[in-house]
Amino acid sequence: MTQPVLLFPGQGSQEPGMGRDLAEASSEAMNLWKQAERISGLPLREIYWEDDEAAMSDTRALQPALTVVNCNLWREAAGRVSPCGAAGHSLGEFSALAAAGVLSPENVLEITALRGRLMAEADPEGNGGMAALLKLDEPRVAEIVAEAAAESGEMLLTANYNTPAQLVVSGAKSAVALACRKAKERKGRGIELKVSGAFHSPMMEEANKELAPLLRKAVWRKPRFPVYCNQHGKAVHDGESARESLLRQMVSPVRWIETVRNQYANGARFWLELGPKAVLGKMVAPCLNGIAVGSDALRVELVSTLESLTAFSL
Repeated sequence: MTQPVLLFPGQGSQEPGMGRDLAEASSEAMNLWKQAERISGLPLREIYWEDDEAAMSDTRALQPALTVVNCNLWREAAGRVSPCGAAGHSLGEFSALAAAGVLSPENVLEITALRGRLMAEADPEGNGGMAALLKLDEPRVAEIVAEAAAESGEMLLTANYNTPAQLVVSGAKSAVALACRKAKERKGRGIELKVSGAFHSPMMEEANKELAPLLRKAVWRKPRFPVYCNQHGKAVHDGESARESLLRQMVSPVRWIETVRNQYANGARFWLELGPKAVLGKMVAPCLNGIAVGSDALRVELVSTLESLTAFSL
């Protein structure tokens, strides 16, 4: 199958200057930046094109800005490929929905701008955090989570199942720090992430409730191609199913391993990542380790700039 699955990255994939070359070459792309600035009330181009490092990591600005970059890349690539599906990691799921025509670009910008603000404000005292636990399998991470939660008396859970050896925990900062120490004791690594809260955990419940009315108000259309949802990793084929999944996405784990494996099981052998830098494409092979047949030729491509877009071909 030469049809690609589209992959759209989320937070952590931002880059200085992202999306500038495409916006300066296309009035449509530039207009999407301006629309995102009007909706968010933030000087997004100034933040990302003038390399304001501190502001770049602020989820209020990051969520609408990254959505603009992802959507503009797809807008330019759309005439060249016929996708067999799409998926986005956390924030990136909204770009996947826009690409499939489930939500309009305007709806997606409104949702991600509000989502970014709500997630930034969900933990004003900074009690929550996240950490990537590396080189440890899922059963060992589950042991660490259970031990760290019990010993600290605080909430902790696995929030992102990125690859079999890269899982992210989320919860109270004390429990997250304890999990990192326990990972090291087991010959793994624990890296605390620079985030403003415990994303994809019950600590986002209030933000999730505040986002729900806007999600329900949006017009959800039948996707032009299947969209694989974070909450369960399965493809959805109607707007209502996508909406129901997104209503719980902010407080549910991202099941990326299942997502990639389900894509493979449905015939995918080609993944096209559309975002500022390679993130999700690197996860494809690890997710399929022990699953993919050796004779299968797996192809992963990245389109991140106008230059790479121009060079891209099937």
